[in-house]
Amino acid sequence: MRVGIIGSGAAGLTAAIALARRGFDVTVIGKGFKNTNSYLAQAGIAFPILDGDSPKAHVLDTIRAGKYLNDEEVVWSVISKASGAYDFLTSIGIEFETNETEGGHSFPRVFTIRNETGKHMMKVLHMAAKEAGVHFVEGFAEELAVRERKAYGVFLEGELMKFDVTVIATGGFASLFRYTAGSPLNLGTLIGDAVMKGAPTRDLEFVQFHPTGYIGKSGVFLVSEAVRGAGAKLVTEDGERFVNELSTRDIVARAIYRQMLAGKRVYLDATSIEDFKKSFPQIYAFLVKDGIDPSKDLIPVSPIAHYTIGGIAVDLWYKTVIKNLYAVGEAMSNGFHGANRLASNSLLECIVSGLEVARTIARDRPRRGEVKEPAYHGYELGDVESLRQLLWEKAGIVRSAKTLKEGLRELERIEADPRLKLLARGVLECALAREESRGAHYREDFPATRKSFERPSFFDGKCRL
Repeated sequence: MRVGIIGSGAAGLTAAIALARRGFDVTVIGKGFKNTNSYLAQAGIAFPILDGDSPKAHVLDTIRAGKYLNDEEVVWSVISKASGAYDFLTSIGIEFETNETEGGHSFPRVFTIRNETGKHMMKVLHMAAKEAGVHFVEGFAEELAVRERKAYGVFLEGELMKFDVTVIATGGFASLFRYTAGSPLNLGTLIGDAVMKGAPTRDLEFVQFHPTGYIGKSGVFLVSEAVRGAGAKLVTEDGERFVNELSTRDIVARAIYRQMLAGKRVYLDATSIEDFKKSFPQIYAFLVKDGIDPSKDLIPVSPIAHYTIGGIAVDLWYKTVIKNLYAVGEAMSNGFHGANRLASNSLLECIVSGLEVARTIARDRPRRGEVKEPAYHGYELGDVESLRQLLWEKAGIVRSAKTLKEGLRELERIEADPRLKLLARGVLECALAREESRGAHYREDFPATRKSFERPSFFDGKCRL
């Protein structure tokens, strides 16, 4: 049986290894593991496996951070498999160095490797996939090959690559916003494509903005939450602290945003951290390149789009409603994160979903059957920059009915890939429909959380909440 995995990040490679070890013929299509958000991950992976910690404590932290919008069954399912995910990673040669605390966690359960965990983890995952016999195709899957709610593979450079099973592991769509430190490839093209072909999305309005982005001469980067965990303080240009630095990301991001609206610049003061270079080599490198020495200089920061909680709706076993089509990692949504992702739960979800989808496929052993020649459309990306600017301005950190309606009107005038426009419309419409503030979604015209909205949203061309 041939399995095609679209995306070469942590979720995709984990699924590839687990499937190849079960004897499947696995092909990974992507632009290389270094061009993924997984590779850029700094802090680490949350594992509730140490003495004094427990899966229950981790579950409660996840649900509190998710503002009670999480699917509790999914949360338990993922976190109960954390020890298995840890065993899988260590079995392929990954060695974690230490464990740390991040915002929202009640225990130092974030396992890290020199605060550039993704870089080290992805090298080992890629090597393990090659050793398992996984085939790699360098390229960009343009479109899903779907006909009559059944997947037959993908189109690559206009040519149909046939698979019995297709797994979407392309990451989220944070790069559909103007400022992000993530991979520029993460526009969500195949998420929008899946919607056009009949697979609804879930919770598109929940976009997590990382509080401490760095926008400098050499580019946009992330200053990990672990820097605040190590003692760095957020201050205004007047030296005033204004927020608990270890609150959840939504709270810290909005606090910074409000200071900026008031005309104040915001900085991260990391001068108290001993040997910053050794603890945070990746961050140190880009700061020094721009002439900032974190041992004595303040680091200018601002929130940036970081993680999209919404994605293709899947069930507990990572199946979409399209036959033979699955989704894992940030590309999908099943209620694990709720309204706000708890720090370092993303890589945990990647590993668990990759392992679990392999079990699902091995159990179901779906077959492609006769290919009925799905249509290829040959879409052009078009004016993506206007889409990115629109979402940043109209569906950013703070939203209102006014800005969201403006965004929907302006969206119609942008000439871009219809799949990206559909995805952008889903974000705007679901943010407009959710007349409350909850987690990563903040409406200044509805600043309170409302019990009547304690439910997920779904978008299939129309937002249903």
